Amino acid sequence: MGLFPFGKKELLQEPEKERLVQAIRTAERLTSGEIRLFVESRCAYVDPMDRAQEIFLSLGMEKTKQHNGVLLYVALKDRQFAILGDKGIHDKVGDHFWQKEAHLLKVHFSQQRVVEGMEECIKEIGESLHTYFPYASGDENELPDDIIFGR
Repeated sequence: MGLFPFGKKELLQEPEKERLVQAIRTAERLTSGEIRLFVESRCAYVDPMDRAQEIFLSLGMEKTKQHNGVLLYVALKDRQFAILGDKGIHDKVGDHFWQKEAHLLKVHFSQQRVVEGMEECIKEIGESLHTYFPYASGDENELPDDIIFGR
C-alpha cells in the first residue's frame, strides 16, 4: 500500500477504452494502415503537434511498410489534440483531410463528447486508409491496437 490509499483517477473508463479499441480494430480491418491512439492528461508542449511527432517516433510508427500509420494524440485535461499521418497516407489525403478531422474533434470536444469524437475520427481515418491502402491477403497488423496512456 502506498502513501496515499486512493488510486490515480483513470483518464478513460473501461467501457470507453473498449469502445475506442474496438473502433481501431474495426477501422483497421479493411486496410493495411495502422491507427494508434495516445491519451494523456496534459500536453507539456506549446504545440501538441510537436508532442505527437515525438510520440509517433517513439512508437516506431514511421516504420510501417507503406508509411501509412496515423497517430491520434489527445491531452484530455488541456483539451488539446493532434492528428499525425505518415508520409504515405498524408500524400494521398492532403492537408484538407486532417483539417476536417481536427474540426470534427473540436466540435465534439466543445460539446463534451470527447470519446464520441475520438471514435468518429478513428472511423473516418480508417475509411481513408481503406480507400488508399485496402487490405490485401497477407497484410499483417504491424502495430498494436491498444490505447497508449501517457502521463
